[in-house]
Formats: sequence, structure tokens, C-alpha cells
Amino acid sequence: MDDKFIYKTVDTEITDALLKIKGSKFYGLIFNVNNEQEVKDYLKFSETLYPNATHYCYAFRMGISGELYRANDDGEPSGTAGLPIYNQLLSSGLTNVLLIVVRYFGGTKLGVGGLIKAYKESAQYTIECAKIIFKELSENYELLFDYAFQSSVMTLLKKLSIEIVSSTFSDKCYLVVEVPMKNKELFFEKFDSYLAQNFIVIKKIL
Repeated sequence: MDDKFIYKTVDTEITDALLKIKGSKFYGLIFNVNNEQEVKDYLKFSETLYPNATHYCYAFRMGISGELYRANDDGEPSGTAGLPIYNQLLSSGLTNVLLIVVRYFGGTKLGVGGLIKAYKESAQYTIECAKIIFKELSENYELLFDYAFQSSVMTLLKKLSIEIVSSTFSDKCYLVVEVPMKNKELFFEKFDSYLAQNFIVIKKIL
């Protein structure tokens, strides 16, 4: 398998990686994410899980090389929370991942150095609790075609080892398929004649 189409991420979410530091409680949460809307949804979810917490600090990386990223201190002194969390994602090589550290203040101030250490250790512990996997980069496409081409299309998909995510059959056949990036060029090459004659419509799902 070509390494340029593989990325390292988490398999299942973690929502309760707890560290207690000088009275404060730090809950680590980690999720697999593919877009910024999912980041927003999981941040809201963390507030539901841990209501009335003092801070919801986080960092995420997305893209096969982590080209889309962000870190947020959520009211902690600048650079003491979001960046240490992000650096743990970076050093672990994880991408398409959101890591949130929720803090309940315990009454003892940790200072800048103490905060950096606490958020780093919480992020590190959360990653250690997660199941790490390697995934192959892929894209989803919608396929729309007449029933007359159903057998031919299904045969091609099987030959290319393309997974059908969902299917709907009404007046036409509608499929959502997951195309591994390593097979994308071959996928369009094999369907080229259908596309040229408008026997099939293929649309990328963003």
C-alpha cells in the first residue's frame, strides 16, 4: 500500500481519561473527525458531558499531513493549553483527530509552567488510552444511472474493490461508494465510456 494514501488516527472515541492534579480534574476526550462541523458538534457534546467545567481546551489536526489544524486555550493563559494539546497530536503523528481537555478548577492555581505540564500530560494520557489505527485515504461519490447498467456497474465496482456505502433504487439506481485514493484514477478510467455517453452521473460528496 502506498504510504502517501495512509494516515494515522484513532479508531474509537475516548471521553473519560481522567487526571487529577493539585485538586483540579482534567478529563481528556478524543474523537475521529473529518470536517470542522464535526469539531463543533463534539465540542458541544463535551459541554453536555461535563457541564459547568472551568475550561474546554482543545486542538485538532485534519488532512493526510495535518495541514488543517487549530488550538484553543478557552480562557487559560495564552499558549498553556491548546498548544500543549496540539503538540501531543503532532508528536504522535495523529490526524483527523480532535482532542479536548476539560478542566474543573480545584482551587489551587498551577501557574503557567504547571498548566502547560498538566495539559500536556492529560493529552498524552488520553492518546495512550485510545486505540490507534492506520486508515487509507478515500473519497465518497454518488453514482446515478439507469437500471439497464446496474449489472455492468456492480461488476466494475466489485473488480475495483470499491465499497458501496448506501444504495437506493427507485426510478433510477442511486449508489454512494467509497473510492480509495489509490484506485481513484483507475475508477474514473473504467467508468470513462459511461461518463462520456451520459449513461452514468458521478458526483463527489464533499
